[in-house]
Amino acid sequence: MSDCIFCKIASGEISCNKVYEDKDIFAFDDINPKGPVHVLFIPKKHYATLNDIPSQDLPIISKIFGVAQKIAKEKGVDQTGYRTLINTNRNSGQVVFHVHWHLIGGKPLGPMA
Repeated sequence: MSDCIFCKIASGEISCNKVYEDKDIFAFDDINPKGPVHVLFIPKKHYATLNDIPSQDLPIISKIFGVAQKIAKEKGVDQTGYRTLINTNRNSGQVVFHVHWHLIGGKPLGPMA
């Protein structure tokens, strides 16, 4: 989508601190981190929300979580702990409507409300 900020980041049109990239996935540091480690993972193909990923494309979810495991280890939070989070639609707090996963760690996060 031409007006999607995450599509622009994945295409290189907007700069970021890239953490990972392959043909399907792009990961980068969040510009407003909630912890010492805060990485966003996006599929390169645009889906507005988790609800919009068609069943034939659901394997991308497993692939993203596999990459998240790898990045958590590289960032040194795999043993101390990290949170993965997906916000879906406005009431959850989704602000950018390109489905994305947060990996947050590097400090105690406490329980979710």
